[in-house]
Amino acid sequence: MRYGATHKDETRQKLLKVAADAIRAHGPQQIAVARVMEGAGLTHGGFYAHFRSKDELVTAAIATMFEESEAHFLHQVSGRSPAQGLWHYIRFYLSRAHRDAIQVGCPVAALVSEMTRVSPEARAAFAEGTTRLRKRLAGLLSELGDAEANPNAESLLCEMVGALMLARGEPDQTRSDKILMRAKTALKRRFHLESCK
Repeated sequence: MRYGATHKDETRQKLLKVAADAIRAHGPQQIAVARVMEGAGLTHGGFYAHFRSKDELVTAAIATMFEESEAHFLHQVSGRSPAQGLWHYIRFYLSRAHRDAIQVGCPVAALVSEMTRVSPEARAAFAEGTTRLRKRLAGLLSELGDAEANPNAESLLCEMVGALMLARGEPDQTRSDKILMRAKTALKRRFHLESCK
């Protein structure tokens, strides 16, 4: 059977989507090539037409996770003022829905504890994606007149990721909700977003 010119790229993107979902759900060390191929509706033998190794798949899937996350960030802030965009993103990030949606959530919170156990290339993809997200946040802060936009964006990202991870780890639903609420309240006050809805 002959395939169109875009078939290989489309198949690769399908594999990366399945791998990204599996990494979010189980971690990069737990994904199996055979299961990824099966999830994409392909046979195991076709794997090497797209990737040289599992490590290469993991690295590319991490990059894909950050591309998806960046698109979601842009969706959250698009058409809003810098203050409204920043608050909208913080509110989304520290929401119950994001806490409970591990398989589609932020790759930073999903992966940060795994990074010491992956290849240097995968770690570099994670660092690059995290840097891009921090720069997006810094851009909003800069538009708000923050003279320390870069360090404050890094701090903001750390606080959001930490609060989300703690909320996910808390077995008591009420306490988990409070972690998210208190973090949102503190960040809203810290970045002078009180007028935002």
